[in-house]
Amino acid sequence: MTLKDLLADSPDNSLSGIKWHTLKQSIVKCLLSIGDATILELSTELQSSIPTITKAVNELLGDELIVDSGKISNSGGRRPSLYSMSSDKTYFLGVEANRSSTSFGIQNLKEEFVSIELNTAFVLENTYESLMEFCGCIDTFISDSQIDKSLIIGLCVNLSGRINSKEGFSYNYFFTENRPLVEILSEKIGMPVYLENDTRAMTLGEYAQGVVEGEKNVVFLNYSWGIGIGIITEGELYYGKSGYSGEFGHSPLFDNEILCHCGKIGCLETEASGWALVEQFKQALADGRTSAISIDNNSSSIQQYHKLLSGVLIKEDSLCIELITKQCEVIGRALASLINILNPELLIIGGDFSQLGDFVLLPIQSSLKKYSLGLVNRDVALKKSILGRRAGVIGACRVVKEKMLSPLA
Repeated sequence: MTLKDLLADSPDNSLSGIKWHTLKQSIVKCLLSIGDATILELSTELQSSIPTITKAVNELLGDELIVDSGKISNSGGRRPSLYSMSSDKTYFLGVEANRSSTSFGIQNLKEEFVSIELNTAFVLENTYESLMEFCGCIDTFISDSQIDKSLIIGLCVNLSGRINSKEGFSYNYFFTENRPLVEILSEKIGMPVYLENDTRAMTLGEYAQGVVEGEKNVVFLNYSWGIGIGIITEGELYYGKSGYSGEFGHSPLFDNEILCHCGKIGCLETEASGWALVEQFKQALADGRTSAISIDNNSSSIQQYHKLLSGVLIKEDSLCIELITKQCEVIGRALASLINILNPELLIIGGDFSQLGDFVLLPIQSSLKKYSLGLVNRDVALKKSILGRRAGVIGACRVVKEKMLSPLA
């Protein structure tokens, strides 16, 4: 029996069969919660007899779902064994797709990566052909990982834009059929699939393994080609009614008549984003400004965007730094309104622009101090993401773990 089997309904529909299946689920839940335990501790926690727990534990040992971690010392007498979940029998798959690449990762129960691949070239388009290529990339990664596919209990895919996680719909990419994307992916990949907004997954990843140090109220800024935020309130990821929370980049802040990708005019993204930087850079050159960076007008906007970011890191180009500084001042002002409303403990700057370090952090921090309430500003710490592309993959794996193990809750 695999954990996937244990998560399903009991194969024995008799009352005793269901009761026995539920007991083994409870043991697994307990071990997942506390890490490891003795027979006596499991018996006490689950209020079941020692012989019954022993029999169930032996079956789980036989299925290799749990392992004997060795004897523990005590004051005298026979030393009891300590049992814990087997980390190499259950895996979670996380996949993040952005406009120009995909990232993949497989984690075990201890949330350790057993296989990870970041920034694989892939062009994300809202077409059936792109969807099929995407599924092929996932299958190839699973095959190359050499992990038994039957032990991967679920997959979470992160995409940008409007994502309805509850119903499994993506309204910006792979919206090729009038049915949930998770159904299509599940059929193609052959396992349960969940869908998450990329920024929310990154937020969850940072909260799980990033710079968060016990804070329960956190705002994560994904400053990349577009702009989005993820919100943690009292330790829980905030979704809103249908999962569309966090569309920070589409705040209507400007009377500039610039058409945003969302179809509205004057959004924050029209003045501060990766795609806005490309347009601002081109306009500056047209106005006679000079730069150490040259971009190929025959290349895609995404390629030009990455060229500008690398130009700042490698050449410290003054024009690009000036444009990004202005963007960060705008973002800081918008964030000031946000922290005045939410009063978070921690603000994390993530996404592609976060790799620029102080070129981004310092003007945002200065703008926050200028426009936010002093008392509120003193409450919030500002940090840069340390996870990079790994944040979204970690978050996706965490989504699978939480969703698939929810029957044990």
